Amino acid sequence: MDISFIDETTSLSKENLEEVENLLQFAADFLKISEDTEMSVSFMDNAGIQVINREYRGKDVPTDVISFALEEEGEDELPIIFEDSAEAFPRNLGDIMISTERATEQAEEYGHSFERELGFLAVHGFLHLNGYDHMEPEDEKEMFGLQKEILDAYGLKR
Repeated sequence: MDISFIDETTSLSKENLEEVENLLQFAADFLKISEDTEMSVSFMDNAGIQVINREYRGKDVPTDVISFALEEEGEDELPIIFEDSAEAFPRNLGDIMISTERATEQAEEYGHSFERELGFLAVHGFLHLNGYDHMEPEDEKEMFGLQKEILDAYGLKR
């Protein structure tokens, strides 16, 4: 899977970025995602993610992670279908935005490492890109169970 990273904070180490990439590649293998799939991950501060949260979700507060799934149809949207050339384009899952400030705050709050929280948020966003959500109790159970399974199998436990 091809993952583009944008670190608007310039605060993450090379090791942090490599670890997130390795974890997302592991999650992609876990879900049997095709190798010709693309996605992006942006790291930002609380102010940056608050703007996105306000503009796209109507919530004027910083949040930890936001996912924009390209394969998810919104209200009144028509699916994009490429008849004969579907194989000419790689599958693009979408974009994940993570607040490194919220990751730091939550790591302290939950009593685990920043790396564990960053990985948790990346996998959480990745599952949203792949159609999982936690709006209904049964969906939440499925998504959070899968999230824990991936993180545990990777070795990133609380």
